[in-house]
Amino acid sequence: MERGEGDEITVTGRAQRLYRVTETTVGKAAEDPMNIPQAVQVINAELFADQGARDATDIYRNISGVTAFSYAGVTFRGFRQDQSFYDGQRGNPFIGFSVPQLFNIERVEVLKGPAGLFFGPGSPGGIINYVSKTPADRTGMRAVVTGGTYDRIGISAEATGPVDAGGIVTYRLGGFYESMDPYRRNTQNKSRIGDGGLAIRTHPGGKLTLQATVYDSRYQANRLRGVLVDNDGNFLAGIDWNANEKTDFLHLRSEAYQARYATAIGDRVTFDVGARYFTATETQQYHEPRGLDPANPDLVRREFRDQIRPVDGLSFMANLTARVALLGVEHKFQAGADWYRETSILRSRILRAGVTSLSLSNPVYGAAAGDAARAASLPFTVTDTRSRRKGAYLQDQISLTDALLLVAGVRYDRFEDGVTTSTGATVSGRSHYADGDMTFRGGAIFKPRKDVSLYASWSQSFEPQAAADQDRNAGGPFAPVTGNQLEGGVKTQLFGGRLQANAAAYRILRRNILQVDPTRSPVNGVDPLAPIGAVTSKGFELDLTTDLTPNWVLMANYGYNDTRITGTAPGQAITNAVGDRFANAPRHQLGFWTRYQVPAIKAAFAVGGEHVSRRISLSGQTVKPYTVFDASITKGLGFAELLLRVDNLFDTVYAASGFSAQSGHFPGEPQTFLTELRLRF
Repeated sequence: MERGEGDEITVTGRAQRLYRVTETTVGKAAEDPMNIPQAVQVINAELFADQGARDATDIYRNISGVTAFSYAGVTFRGFRQDQSFYDGQRGNPFIGFSVPQLFNIERVEVLKGPAGLFFGPGSPGGIINYVSKTPADRTGMRAVVTGGTYDRIGISAEATGPVDAGGIVTYRLGGFYESMDPYRRNTQNKSRIGDGGLAIRTHPGGKLTLQATVYDSRYQANRLRGVLVDNDGNFLAGIDWNANEKTDFLHLRSEAYQARYATAIGDRVTFDVGARYFTATETQQYHEPRGLDPANPDLVRREFRDQIRPVDGLSFMANLTARVALLGVEHKFQAGADWYRETSILRSRILRAGVTSLSLSNPVYGAAAGDAARAASLPFTVTDTRSRRKGAYLQDQISLTDALLLVAGVRYDRFEDGVTTSTGATVSGRSHYADGDMTFRGGAIFKPRKDVSLYASWSQSFEPQAAADQDRNAGGPFAPVTGNQLEGGVKTQLFGGRLQANAAAYRILRRNILQVDPTRSPVNGVDPLAPIGAVTSKGFELDLTTDLTPNWVLMANYGYNDTRITGTAPGQAITNAVGDRFANAPRHQLGFWTRYQVPAIKAAFAVGGEHVSRRISLSGQTVKPYTVFDASITKGLGFAELLLRVDNLFDTVYAASGFSAQSGHFPGEPQTFLTELRLRF
């Protein structure tokens, strides 16, 4: 939104800015995406506003190669990925089964493919980095009132600006509340976010930023699994079916605190250092579906779970960039280090006997009201996981000419994992493992003209094996799972940046996946393992953002992926795979969003859509292809802006992703309406 004549709020002017950014910090330092030899996408706050995005799941359709898996997890270039970073650091406050909210997020940066050089251990599909809103130099206030389908009601407000007349100290305060009764039976959601920040300019070019955020999410009967399906992917009940009783709940309370200092030393050196701490507790009691009753296919068996999951993490990082001329060649050296410690404890007790089954065709709730009291008599099984990560990297970007850049980097990581399992006072398992690994990245960028960038790169990633698998009886210790990618592509910013069209082709090879070795006998009752699993992911992606006219914006993306098991032991399956295919990995994914504004009536009209091709679930059941459309109207009212939006325009019944035969598929949201009244002062 912008100020128009007479201080009116209007919807005009946005098309000329597109949904583009010219700088990203996804590589730990500010950089033009044209100078990064890997595919990068950035989703900014303007797109959040135009699409009425609330949480991370609302933006996946804008990212080629990314589709939903479960909760906050995604399928990323064929691989399941659950990690998220905040301002370049580990420490995701949305643990377990909650989805990151976007209220206090300025933009979402996506680096595709292995990101081991900058982020250490992780999936080879890519990483998602959430960049927080920070205090602004100009005074501004914003309020949003929300209403919609399923009794949705909400309000949020933000204020930012200088504290003192000289603007040495600036602040940001924000608050968010939303409540709704979603379409699944018995459910109710209430979310609260409080966010504050203070920025202090220490000297020209130097700034210290302090931030604190508190999250409180209460979900009644909304510790959700899916709806059961047949092998062809047809739902066996309406998509409002829910295994949870009205008394079931999930409550997440988390806090995140962050400090970051950044400074420039002259015009050739930059330095930043950051610290982030979070603590979160997720408490949940819910009924878990356990598949159809063999004696009655209308009944779904259930068990009751009582779980408490406290997690806390502390991270530090430092990054330095320096531009240096050596032997007549310009170098951009980048060096950094990071350290992370996390403690994750799961206290769980599961009631399996005597839990009432639930009908698919006519579910009657209330008969399981005593399950929580019966579960309370059971002892907790406690899984205590302690993790440590530390690493350092060095990269050199060499400008051989104005048109030719070479990039080379190396990183060393040291990791340590320990898991202790106990029930009551009895320890049933204890394992510990520490090791290290190197990752490399190299690439070349050629610019035949300033607005066209051709690139090729090779990058690596690694993931530590699970500490429980490092048992010496199983043949441990084992080297980490590794991933490497070859990628080539082209990035453009044609017609003065009005046309951004990017294309990338890639091949990822993931190796050292542990499998039971059928050629060896068990040792002390433990099956021997061997790193004999391998997966190959191949594909290409296209992304387009353009001004078709001064008032018409188009975004479109397409991703093709073929991920297959290319090495395993006979008769075994790699995690998240069925046969030689991976769960929730579509071959084709297409998304688009187009917005046309009519300045004469101070309005903008938008429509978007998403298509995902056939997939399989973890149990090998079909996940049907789907195509859904959304639409919105934004109207300037002079004193405010009004958004009217409809999701799933044609009320299509579809599965957003598959899970298991016991838990079913996750249904996509039916047709919903959203209204926002936005005021800016």
